[in-house]
Amino acid sequence: MTLNREQMLIEMGIRPLWALRDALPVPGEEASATAPAAEVSAVVADCPPAMVAPEKSAPLPAELAWDELGPAMQACRACVLGQRRRQAVPGVGDVRAEWLFIGEGPGSEEDAQGEPFVGAAGQLLDAMLAALDLTRQKAVYIANAVKCRPPDNRTPEPAEIDACRPWLQRQVALLQPKVIVLLGKTAAQSLLGKQDKLAAMRGQVFEYSGIPVVVTYHPAYLLRNLPDKAKAWEDLLRARRAWRAKTG
Repeated sequence: MTLNREQMLIEMGIRPLWALRDALPVPGEEASATAPAAEVSAVVADCPPAMVAPEKSAPLPAELAWDELGPAMQACRACVLGQRRRQAVPGVGDVRAEWLFIGEGPGSEEDAQGEPFVGAAGQLLDAMLAALDLTRQKAVYIANAVKCRPPDNRTPEPAEIDACRPWLQRQVALLQPKVIVLLGKTAAQSLLGKQDKLAAMRGQVFEYSGIPVVVTYHPAYLLRNLPDKAKAWEDLLRARRAWRAKTG
């Protein structure tokens, strides 16, 4: 059996990219709506992978400006927490802050209101700030290690902390605070990568990207352990000394 040229091309898996003249619509007649689409689909299917435009990937947190971070966090589904929360809770405060306080993760009230530290622990944190002549509206920014509420307010799991770390790192890079105060072990684990007990991390000044870092108790812990408020005050004074040394 002798194959003509078009049949040979089809046998080789090469489709012609042209249409015969008698297949084109005659002027004045209605063109077929399905034939061109089918022809285009066939051509695209036969294109090598390099000829097909790749899908545009979402920008990385490290590529985002400050005003882009919040919307990007709301769209994030990098871990299971993003599928269960009402909304992400990026943070609150002064975007030119010299003090950055980092907690663990949003609770139920934070998940509802979209702001960190709004319950009883938030009231205690505000009192701690006032003792330093600070407020969350000026010179202070408050964020969390994870931006979405863990179910039943449980401690975030390591995979969840890892998934959210790029968001926190970008916030630090954009804020460039003079001092960072880590409220609890989860915050220390996220920013410093430390697994030590909190007692072992207190009393020191760490460093992250040239920024002094002090670790202290989470306000929720202090509500259950009132005697340790005195220790937390010592930590805050240590942070203030580090801040003064940084600001000259």
